[in-house]
Amino acid sequence: VQLQASGGGLVQAGGSLRLSCVASGSIFDNADASWYRQLPGKQRDLVALITRYGVIDYASPVRGRFTISRDNAKKTVILQMNSLKPEDTATYFCALRSTASGRPYWGKGTLVTVSS
Repeated sequence: VQLQASGGGLVQAGGSLRLSCVASGSIFDNADASWYRQLPGKQRDLVALITRYGVIDYASPVRGRFTISRDNAKKTVILQMNSLKPEDTATYFCALRSTASGRPYWGKGTLVTVSS
């Protein structure tokens, strides 16, 4: 399984970005998908989760501003980020977790920078 994330960049506060994560392999339909973010030297924090059944949860700092979705046919997970704040600046990682094995798979990060 390989995950390819894209869509990061530089945006002004209040702006929007759309992150995409495309997966290869055959586990996507049976995997929970999520987005994490990480600052240098800090732990990787969960931002949003969407289960294989479509159950969604968000971290408190992004609830109401970010939207996670998935397209199983395209093996893609989307994170729509609106009303961005400077504190949203981080490297964002997508992840899949197989519900059969519990094994996590990580993509390479995409950098999001929000200027004030």
